[in-house]
Amino acid sequence: MSISVLLTAFAWPSVRSSVHDVPIAVVGPAPAVQQITAVLDQRLPGGFEVTEVADTAAAERLIRDREVFGAIDLSTGTPHVITASAGSTAVTQTLNSIATGLAKAQGAGTAVAARDLVPLPADDPRGAGLAAGALPLVMGGLLAALLLTRLVRGSVRRVTGALAFAVTGGLAVAAILQFWLGSLDGSYAANTGAIALTIAAIALTILGLESLLGYVGFGLGAATMMLIGNPLSGTATAPEMLPGWSGTLGQLLPPGAGGQLLRSTAFFDGHGATHPAIVLATWLTLGTVLCLVGNLRRRPTAIVEDTAAQPATHATV
Repeated sequence: MSISVLLTAFAWPSVRSSVHDVPIAVVGPAPAVQQITAVLDQRLPGGFEVTEVADTAAAERLIRDREVFGAIDLSTGTPHVITASAGSTAVTQTLNSIATGLAKAQGAGTAVAARDLVPLPADDPRGAGLAAGALPLVMGGLLAALLLTRLVRGSVRRVTGALAFAVTGGLAVAAILQFWLGSLDGSYAANTGAIALTIAAIALTILGLESLLGYVGFGLGAATMMLIGNPLSGTATAPEMLPGWSGTLGQLLPPGAGGQLLRSTAFFDGHGATHPAIVLATWLTLGTVLCLVGNLRRRPTAIVEDTAAQPATHATV
């Protein structure tokens, strides 16, 4: 049964992955925009959410601000595709394949020009390091929670330990991804902060549930992060490529929000970081509150037990 659950959790999002409602921009005269929108709907029904913009600069601004994944520029007559592989290699590949299809439809001898506005680092052009880093972040938060529940008593000590573990893990993971593997660009401090915030949100959520519900809470938190949050994070592709509502759900959980926050700090100068940062801060705060509430619930029990033990001690004396 457990194997079936694991297979479903990790395989279903990948098998059912497809392009749907991916935001892109289209530049050009209104008739040309309508024509290319009809072509897109024909090739990939419901695949794209098109935003019409006035010029190329406006399209590039939307891409850099992470409001769209790419653009099709019709302002020069010949279609020109602008992509951002740092935002999603999967969407970039889809847009490039559409460019090839447009070239064939026009009977052109050469492919439609494609330009990568925000590329991935030269040392990791496929984004493999960033995609592979999603699971270690979840495992890091889970490991921190496990060690702290077994070795540390007291909510304040556990919260402090989780934050210290997150900062240490953020420094180490960011250094590996950025300086050794070459998978990240941008500010090392900002990337460290994104990773640390993700680990802290995961660890404190699990700690809070364990503090409130015991081992059941720990299992519930671990399962949520590992079996729901990680597969639905969309880090390897894009949230919009996950089936149905799962991409939206994934962005409301720490693994998905953490992946998007790290992309923003590493490749887009922090643009698009507000929503994932709020999601992570909310989970971190919730976990901290649950830890404190759980500690307050245990304290009266401990006082009662101590009071009940005192007469026996005096009687013995």
